[in-house]
Amino acid sequence: MANSLILGFGATCVAILLFAEYRSSDWLRWLAKPAASAAFMALALANGGLESAYGQLVLAGLAFCMLGDILLIARGRQLFLAGMGAFALGHLAYACAFAAIWAGFGSLAIMATFVIVLTIGVTLQRLWPHLGAFRAPVVAYCLIIGVMTAMSFATASPDGSAPYWLAAGGAIGFAISDIAVARDQFVKPEFINRLWGLPLYYTAQMMLAASISI
Repeated sequence: MANSLILGFGATCVAILLFAEYRSSDWLRWLAKPAASAAFMALALANGGLESAYGQLVLAGLAFCMLGDILLIARGRQLFLAGMGAFALGHLAYACAFAAIWAGFGSLAIMATFVIVLTIGVTLQRLWPHLGAFRAPVVAYCLIIGVMTAMSFATASPDGSAPYWLAAGGAIGFAISDIAVARDQFVKPEFINRLWGLPLYYTAQMMLAASISI
């Protein structure tokens, strides 16, 4: 029951956030975005986020991501860099969490890593002309994303099978949602980026928070 209420609250906050983005309402962004992020923190705690090493590391990742969400509400180069830093720490915390339920790099993880490297390469190639002074931070950020996502495919699920798809799905969704942020920041700021990027991002974080129930 608690999980259902938290998920419903989070979905409502994301819907309000999308409306705020559509109407360019700053006060509504400040209301809805922290609330939506608080929802995935609440879900993690409801699922025992403090009771295992994996849970604690995922909870740390979620906390860094919530900080990044808040930093990106306002606009500005320094705030965006700070937000990138917070999200990078979130990705690193998730990578450490996946190491806590490590199952070894099997054939699926190797194939996934190949696809991840290819995707990051293509994405960087398309973003490169637009990055300017952000090239070094974005490359570093992409490397962290690549490591985190690849590691998610080398995890063990509660029944012992690999990978732990709830964690891997959250990692993939988080990584893909970053493309929407990058396109909005560096290529063309428009509502369509947020229309698909924000629901995907919050769904991914909820999946990672729910994965703590192992």
